[in-house]
Amino acid sequence: MDTQVADTLLGSLIDGRYRIRGRVARGGMATVYTATDERLGRTVAVKIIHPTQAPAAQARTAGFLGRFTDEAKTIARLTHPNVVAVYDQGTHSGLPYLVMEYVRGRTLRDVLAERRRLNPEEALAIAEQMLAAIAAAHRSGLVHRDVKPENVLVAEAPTGGVANLVDSVVKVADFGLARAVEASGDEGSQLMATVAYVPPELVTDGHADPRSDVYSAGIVLFEMLTGRVPYDGGRPVDVAWQHVDRDVPAPSTLVPGLPRVLDELVARATRRDPGARPTDAGALLAEVQVARDDLGNQSTHTAVLPPVADEATPMSQPTMVVAAVRPAERPAWARMSEQGQPPHRRRAAPQGGNPAGWLAVLRTRFTGDARSRTGAIAAVVVLALVVALAGWWFGVGRYTVAPELVSLTKAEAQAQATRGGFTLRYAEPRYDEKTPRDGVVAQDPGPAGRILKGGEITLTLSLGPERFPLPDVVGKEFALAEADLVNLKLVVARGTARYDDNLPEGVVVATDPKVGAEVRPGTNVTVVLSKGKAPISVPSLVGRNVNEARTILAQLGLVPVETYKDSDKPKDEVLAQSPADGAGVEKGAQVKLDVSKGPPQVVVPRVIDLPCPQAKQQLEAQGFPVNVQFNPNGIVRFQAPGENSQVPPGTAVTIGCL
Repeated sequence: MDTQVADTLLGSLIDGRYRIRGRVARGGMATVYTATDERLGRTVAVKIIHPTQAPAAQARTAGFLGRFTDEAKTIARLTHPNVVAVYDQGTHSGLPYLVMEYVRGRTLRDVLAERRRLNPEEALAIAEQMLAAIAAAHRSGLVHRDVKPENVLVAEAPTGGVANLVDSVVKVADFGLARAVEASGDEGSQLMATVAYVPPELVTDGHADPRSDVYSAGIVLFEMLTGRVPYDGGRPVDVAWQHVDRDVPAPSTLVPGLPRVLDELVARATRRDPGARPTDAGALLAEVQVARDDLGNQSTHTAVLPPVADEATPMSQPTMVVAAVRPAERPAWARMSEQGQPPHRRRAAPQGGNPAGWLAVLRTRFTGDARSRTGAIAAVVVLALVVALAGWWFGVGRYTVAPELVSLTKAEAQAQATRGGFTLRYAEPRYDEKTPRDGVVAQDPGPAGRILKGGEITLTLSLGPERFPLPDVVGKEFALAEADLVNLKLVVARGTARYDDNLPEGVVVATDPKVGAEVRPGTNVTVVLSKGKAPISVPSLVGRNVNEARTILAQLGLVPVETYKDSDKPKDEVLAQSPADGAGVEKGAQVKLDVSKGPPQVVVPRVIDLPCPQAKQQLEAQGFPVNVQFNPNGIVRFQAPGENSQVPPGTAVTIGCL
């Protein structure tokens, strides 16, 4: 069962003025309706942004509606016979919309779906009007960004119908939508163009300028001539990158018999390097007009084209499509009328493309009256001046020299670019050892480079010198530690391995510089690996006599290194050791011992000639035990140790009293 969802906008009145009558088309960003402008009584087209698009854009950019309005006003000022005019803009139920000229006809996509491909005369006639529209936009500083057959409308010609494509009116649409969505700040807008027509620079860096539209127009011309786009693939991203990696093939390789001038025209427009393409749509338009004239100057001939696959023509039956290439003419509706010229100025033009007829006309004018001769000479002079001025403008006049912004700060660069009338965009910043943060390290075009007046300069800003802490790789195997350090652009070297009691053999035990030290790319980092636990375990020596400790160490092949220190411990007792007991060491390793010098010495005071009780009391007060001999109440006549002797604390003193 076929289920169709009703469109709630049908029959509704927008802004009290536009009555929606029917839906014309639905695209990726918007839906197009026909509507009646009840105020002016005319049919218009109303393009309304999808509900799924506008809220997302508004959420990302608070000023979406304001920028949409500004861009719509800019497009409305773009008036050209080949541009779909924008009449009005506004919002309906929170959704932005544009009111545009309603064009009766079909899209170029519809024409190609029916005709498969066009003959060279028709393709160039459509391309000429399409480029005239885009050139008008470029002169106004706008880039379309989405040139494709769906946005090219083939309207009914003034002569009626669209069967004769040479006389059809071509109009380009969607300038307003493409530009307005771009202004919304939507990240996806950078690849807004359909991938079949996307220029390489939009794929690689998201940048588009008039040369991007030239590329897309070249792809459209290729499709009109061959009936297919140059690249296809399973995924859109695959198609997009083919534009970056491959040159567009010559149309004659797919359709033998096409004139060489068309191959050259497509090749010029679709160069992968933007600098090798025509500078804008106006420059490409001039080349298309030259190509039309070249084809027109050739005698009428018949080109035999390969068969086009068709459901009604089996591929087993060879068919031939004959395309008549006629002299290039402007459509009748596009030629200037002679009705406004005085009768004596009208001259019969030679019929056909006979050069002899034109020479006869020129001869008649030069040999006729002086007024005609003077007018002819003046016309030639004016034409020469116009050609010279146009050549100067397209080749030199509209270009200027890019200012030198390298080494300036961001603020200084912005100020200087503003003074010169240039706009700036910023590439991905990068680290630089010599330029401080937010200084300009590169620009495109370079200093004194050629650039359009009011053009765009791309700046690369500095992040300053790159510095970062050395990561902790202790405990990792060498291969993993090396990978971590090399990823940071550090130079890794192995140091002398050493034994470690805690880490197994082959893992990192230390680095030089140390972990956490600030380094920069290119710094040399020495990595010390573990040899595992050493073969000899250091015994416990603390509390032993130093002589006993020496004997034990000698038996193990270790060398004692002794340091004597004051201590309350007995003399020659080991106070501490390094390495600690249980640590692994190699044979011949040193073991540091802290050895006690014994308690500090004290001086025995003089007590001779003192009363025995007084002498005893004085010695005991200083910590000396006292032995009294003879008369405990007598006078001290001798003492041992003697006065001023240095003895260990607690040494007993003997006194003799008589």
